[in-house]
Order: sequence, then structure tokens, then C-alpha cells
Amino acid sequence: MSDETTKTRGTLPPGRETPVDAGSQALSEALRSSFGIVKVLMVLLVLAFFFSGVFNVGPAEQAIILRLGKPVGEGEKALLGPGLHFSFPFPIDDYEKIPISGYQHLSSTIGWYAVTPEQELAGIEPPPMPSLNPAVEGYVITADENIIHARATLTYHISDPIRFVFDFVNASNAVQSALDTALLQAASHFDVDDILTRDVVGFREAVRRNVTDLIEKRRLGIQVEQCTVNAVRPRQLKDAFANVLKAEVTRSKVLNEAHSYENQVLSKASADAASQINRAQSERAQLVAEISSRAQQFNDLLPKYNANPSLFVQQRLTETVGRVLTNVQDKILVPESGDGNSIELRYLFNRELPKPKTEQARP
Repeated sequence: MSDETTKTRGTLPPGRETPVDAGSQALSEALRSSFGIVKVLMVLLVLAFFFSGVFNVGPAEQAIILRLGKPVGEGEKALLGPGLHFSFPFPIDDYEKIPISGYQHLSSTIGWYAVTPEQELAGIEPPPMPSLNPAVEGYVITADENIIHARATLTYHISDPIRFVFDFVNASNAVQSALDTALLQAASHFDVDDILTRDVVGFREAVRRNVTDLIEKRRLGIQVEQCTVNAVRPRQLKDAFANVLKAEVTRSKVLNEAHSYENQVLSKASADAASQINRAQSERAQLVAEISSRAQQFNDLLPKYNANPSLFVQQRLTETVGRVLTNVQDKILVPESGDGNSIELRYLFNRELPKPKTEQARP
């Protein structure tokens, strides 16, 4: 039976396929389905790979596509505006976004003491070390060879994106270097009292002016918007600086009082001088008017005197004697002697003094 079956299977007519069992057929169909899924995944991966180069540029940004490390386009053409853009995936292409209207902030801590972010946010000054440690604490040297802590914060925006991106390996470090240099340079031209109290605004403007000049000389491609500076005394010398400040306040108070007294004295002296001058001018005008009146009076009497001098003299004598004798208590007339001899007159001048009035008796 088995031999016949073997012969029968071995002598199948040509054109008929060898029968396959159900397991092999299921495996074959599973492999075909897997290859189809793999093909779909590969296509999706290829599409995802190419679409990974799509990026969005914000309204306050510009972008530059770098193809094999070089910008695509030249000058303004290399800058991409807001919206969706396509680039080949990395490592063929890469893109760099640049904020153009947003403000960038940068701080110079080269002259500031060591402080943690938590202490900075809380406004807490860390306790001072026994001595200044240059390894962890920054400082600046003033023109009068004193040491203080100073920190500058710069606010800027990018005005030339191409120069900012391609002319420097790290443009932010270049800006940081310019700010540090400007702070140290300005501190070396100001005394410690000017920086801390007397000329705070002048010191801040000097730092801003220095950093602006350095940015223009180095052509960093940014525009300075604001520069703020904060300077404090070393924490180790807090008491000494407090005493100096107290002495400065006392000095200012004494000077103000002295200037106030000076102004009062000068004002009084000026008022007295003006009063004396006005009185002298008034007396002068009065005297001149009186003299002018007397002169006019004499000019009016001169024709009368020239007409009859003796009569004029007699009239003036009579007027003068009348004015003199107006308030005289006793008047004595001495007649002239008819024979021309002198008349002997004897006057008694020991008049009894008037008795004082007695006070009325009080009731």
C-alpha cells in the first residue's frame, strides 16, 4: 500500500503543483504582510525625515539656513522672515533663529561678589568672608585705588543678524567681553565716593558710553537700548563705609547750615546797603532841592537888594528879629539917648524858679 502510494506521488502528471501544507502557506502570507508593513513604515520614515526640515519662524524672529555650514543666499536674501520654511534635514541643512525685535539681557558679574540665585531673588546679601577671595568674588579698582563691587546689566537688540551670527563663534561672549571691559575701564576713571554717592549717574553714563564705543569698534551687530549699573562697598568694610557716609552726611549738613547763614547775612547786608543807598539818595535829592530853592530865593531877592540895599537890610533885620523874638518870654526895649550919651541899664536875672506842681492826694 505504501509502495503504491509512493509511486503514485512520484508519477504526478506534469503541470500540477506539489500540494503545500497549511502551516507553510500561513507563514508565506505572514511574510508578505510583514514586508508590506515594512515598506509602508520605510516610506513614512522617509517622509518624516524630509518633513523634519520644516520649521516655523516667529513674528519677532528671522532665520538663516546653513547648508553644510554655509548660509543659503547672500546678504539680506539669506534672512528668512516669519512663517513656515523648509530645509533639508540635518546633517545636510541646519537653521539658526535670530530674535530681531525682542530685547536681550546680559549682566557683567566680573566685579560682583559671589551670590546664589536664591539669595539674588530674595535680595539677601551673603555674609562676608574674613577677607576678599578673588577666586570666587569679583571686584573693580577705582581711580583712587579703592576696591568696590560693581555690576552692569545691558539691554540690547540685534541690528545686524548676519554679522551677529557669522562674524563670531559666540556673539554673546563677545558682547559679554565688551561689557566687562567697559565696566572695568569706567571704574578706573572714578573715585570711590563718586561711584557710590556723588556721581552715580555719571558713572553709569560712562559705562554705557564705553560699551557703546566697544560695540561699534568691534562691529558686533547689536544696538544698545539700556545700561544699568549697581555699585556697593565691600561687605568686609561695611562699618568703615558707614562711618564715612555718616561723616559725609554731617559735612553736608554743616555746609548747608553755613551756606544758609551766609545767604542770610548776605541778604541782610544787601538789604541794609540798599536801605542806606536809598536814604542817602533821598537826602541828596532833598538837599539838592533845598539848595536849589534857596538859590532861587536869593536870585529873586537880588534885584530888590540892588534897588535899595539899606532898605532891604532893614527889612531883613526886622523879619529876623521878629522871628527870633517870637518865643522869647521877656522882651526889653532899650531906647536911644537923645543927647547921644549911653544909657546905663541894670537887669535882674535871678528870677524865682517856678514851683513844681504838687501831686494831688490819692483818694
